[in-house]
Order: sequence, then C-alpha cells, then structure tokens
Amino acid sequence: MRIGKREFDTSGRKSYLAAILNITPDSFSDGGNYLKEGALRITERLIAEGADIIDVGAQSTRPGAVMVSEEEECERLLPVLRSIKEHFDIPVSVDTFKSAVAKAALEEGADMLNDECSLKTPGMAELLAAYEVPVVLMHSENLPYGAVEEKERKGSITERVRKGIEESVSIAAEAGIAKDRLILDPGVGFHGGTKEDLSLLKHLKELHALGLPLYLGVSRKSVIGNTLNIPVDQRDPHTALLSVLAAQAGCSFIRVHNVALNRQALDLWEAVQNSG
Repeated sequence: MRIGKREFDTSGRKSYLAAILNITPDSFSDGGNYLKEGALRITERLIAEGADIIDVGAQSTRPGAVMVSEEEECERLLPVLRSIKEHFDIPVSVDTFKSAVAKAALEEGADMLNDECSLKTPGMAELLAAYEVPVVLMHSENLPYGAVEEKERKGSITERVRKGIEESVSIAAEAGIAKDRLILDPGVGFHGGTKEDLSLLKHLKELHALGLPLYLGVSRKSVIGNTLNIPVDQRDPHTALLSVLAAQAGCSFIRVHNVALNRQALDLWEAVQNSG
C-alpha cells in the first residue's frame, strides 16, 4: 500500500508505527503538550525515534470530550499539517470524522484519512472517493455518527466489529472507494468497556478474515489502566507489550505515543522472528 511517497507492506508480516500528534488542549494523555512545545519540533523527534507515519488529531475523542466546530478543528489542524508537509517527507495521517475537516486536510496534502466513524458521517464516503488516499475505518459504537445503543449491541464484540466494518466496506464500494485503499481499526476504547477491549485484543487475528490491513490504537488507553489499576503516565511499558502482541497478530499499523519504546519493542520482536 502506498501512503504518501512511501510503500508499506500490509501483508501482516511487518508492523509500522503511527506516531500520535495531538493538537488538542484536552487529549486524555498529552493534552496541550504539543501546542506548548511546538509541533514541528515534536515531529522531528518522533521521526528520529522511528515513526513511520505522523498521525495528527485536532478533535479529542476521549470519553466526555467536548465536540468542537469544524471551523475550530480546522484552525487547530491546518497550520500544523501545512508545516509538517513543508518540512518533512514522512506520510501524514489526519484523524477526523467530519467531512468538511477531511476535505480541508486532504486539500492541504494529508496522505491518509483516519475516519473514526468509518464512513458513517454524511458526505464522507463521497468525499473520499474523489481522493486516492488510504482510509482507516475505525469501528466505534460511541462516537456521534453511527453510535449504537446498549440494547442494540448484540453478539460478541468481534462479531459486531466484523459486521460494522462489512457495512463500511459496502459503503466504500458504493461510493467508488477501492478496497485496496481500506484499513481496519477495531476501535479499542470505543465500545462497551474493558472486558470487550480485552476480547478484541485477544481476537485480532480473526479480523484478518475481512481481508483488510489491521490498524491498532491502544496506546495508554483505559483497557491498560482499568486492568492493572495504573495511571495514564505509567502505561507506556504495557503499551509496548500490546504492540508486540499486535505485531504477532498481523497488525500492519500500530498507533502510539511513545515511539522510541515501541520501536525498540518491535525491533526486538522482529529480530527474534528473523533469527535462525
């Protein structure tokens, strides 16, 4: 799969790191830090630590987050996106579920769209059909578009993710988005709770049956904190462990905060896999 100027092996034999660059003041993990320190300086560090993609988000999707207007999201996002594209060659992914923000980001040169509502936002599928960029379909049962009521959550979480992604793949096909541009994110943290998140992590391999590259975002999330009773700022080693488990399950892309630690973990795992 080509993302920006780079080719990525999405067969499941190789795992790449998407470095999280939150430019929101209320991110659950690092809210406001990148606004203070400077996004370009952080991007340079993330690349040096081994990031393969920079994943930029200007709308927090943490539980209880305030939804900002499309205008405010663009005001946060576009100057940073423009600067990164001007100074670095690394592919840039943009997180949004708003079609107007997606359009503005793609016009500024975003290389990939991480759609947190999996093409359920009005106009999103038709918009993305016009751009030849990869699209991450993140299954969510909590976000505004495509939200699912508790009474409608029938079957296991794996079954529900499979059904939801199949629906999104159909939407993509109807809009004219080629399947080889689609990536599956099961949406850890966007369902019923810790028990279901753990089940998703256990059954990642089963999602390969849909024939899409896998993308996992579990860095510092509540599934770690709730299981081990540890605060956000102590979850990086456990994130690295889950990154290795994701690589073993064939995840092509792993979205993380601490690039250096996760890069070391994946490099060690790959060394073991490639040994005689």
